[in-house]
Amino acid sequence: MTDVTRDNTIQNGTTGPGTTRRRVGIGDLAGARVLVLGAGVSGPGAVRILHALGAEPVVADSRPEAVELLRGALPDGVTCTGVGLDRAAELLVDTGPGRVDLVVTSPGWRPDSPLLRTAAEAGLELWGDVELAWRADAAGMFGPPRTWLAVTGTNGKTTTTSMLEAICLEAGMAVRACGNIGLPVTEVLLAEPRVEVLAAELSSFQLHWAPGCRPDVGVVLNVAEDHLDWHGSMEAYAAAKAQVLTGRVAVAGAEDEIASRLLAAAPAPRRIGVRLGAPGAGEFGVIDGVLTARIGDQEGDDDEVALLPAVDVRPPGPAGVLDALAAAAVAMSVGAQAEHVAAALRGFTVAAHRAELVDTVDEVRYVDDSKATNPHAARTSLLAGGKMVWLAGGLLKGADVDPLVAEVSHLLRGVVLIGRDRGRIAEALSRHAPGVPVVELASGDDDGAAAPDEPQQTMDRAVAEAARMATGGDTVLLAPAAASMDMFTDYGHRGRSFALAVGRVAGR
Repeated sequence: MTDVTRDNTIQNGTTGPGTTRRRVGIGDLAGARVLVLGAGVSGPGAVRILHALGAEPVVADSRPEAVELLRGALPDGVTCTGVGLDRAAELLVDTGPGRVDLVVTSPGWRPDSPLLRTAAEAGLELWGDVELAWRADAAGMFGPPRTWLAVTGTNGKTTTTSMLEAICLEAGMAVRACGNIGLPVTEVLLAEPRVEVLAAELSSFQLHWAPGCRPDVGVVLNVAEDHLDWHGSMEAYAAAKAQVLTGRVAVAGAEDEIASRLLAAAPAPRRIGVRLGAPGAGEFGVIDGVLTARIGDQEGDDDEVALLPAVDVRPPGPAGVLDALAAAAVAMSVGAQAEHVAAALRGFTVAAHRAELVDTVDEVRYVDDSKATNPHAARTSLLAGGKMVWLAGGLLKGADVDPLVAEVSHLLRGVVLIGRDRGRIAEALSRHAPGVPVVELASGDDDGAAAPDEPQQTMDRAVAEAARMATGGDTVLLAPAAASMDMFTDYGHRGRSFALAVGRVAGR
């Protein structure tokens, strides 16, 4: 793996007979031409960093309007060239004056995409925006290197990152939540006042494109099937998550089979397990209903540090408690104290669309867990207690839903299915819960031909069907176990649509 603090020289790399390409390190970007793939969320920050380092950014996107929006988001004096994907492909193989020296990709671009395959075949470096930010920061390009705290996992990343930021703020640190939450990491390096601690929520996509990133402290909360269509295998997905465990301190869910295995193999000098049970030496866990840190290094040490009662944690339940323990372990690894953890977590409120109670109508609770975009995440809400009418469906992304359906079948009053992969969930229900009533609702979004208001109309029908199935004391739970992009802009759009539909059931 490249040592980013020394990778500052231009090297020649051959790409074919008689052809040479520049190999560009972070210190060589002045005058370099850099192709930025994707003008979306990470694009403006990447362009700003590259411009600040003296590079010439060229942004490629399939949507000309996206490039124009990016340009409009740039501060005065920062410019970039925009090109279509066809022209970008030409630039990748050009070895003349218009050649590209480096490619910075947005995290959503798959490794097997034609443009990235072409770039790799041309011998070009491929960095994500996180890798770009990491290399620039580690090399001191924007002042002394910051402290990087990285949070990843299949579920719970945003809640844990938000908790981590709250604890660090309580401890007086100049911290900023970033990555998949708040600002992109590239924007944080340029932020004023200066940010000293990055609480970075990092997805498996971002980590795949950041092979050099070694956060000071990293946590893997859990690892379950997700994004297998992107990574190609569970092993590749888990390996991307493990990237955050390569720094000074590694933290992971000790009761999660894969996360605990990654922790055991981590090269970090210090490893901390977090669990819902009693903690072992050097772990964080729960003793007699109190979140507790075992700071000692040897078995039998009695130096237990009480943090706060589990009943004070929001969101309530096992998932919220585990997120709080992980955030506490990371924050205390960089100087936060028990009193900072307690004060921050007592005042913490959960973000929207994460097991959020929308309303209670005729003694039926309507809960929005639209952020449950995979079966592992949906499981937490489905096991929260009581009978459920489950509203599910969307894009399963290669995940297997059968184990979840088998586990929760006895809790289901009924199921309403929407979205492109609803048929796969229906098949699992027929195998494992044949007596549970199931309603499938088709939508024009399934083939991309829906009218603009059709997603809301489908959600209205889904909630109305769920309300018909539910009885007093039940919960109507939106926990799709699937991604939202087949019908909605994102999980937030899906959750807002659910809330509107609940309002109509309530007569508002």
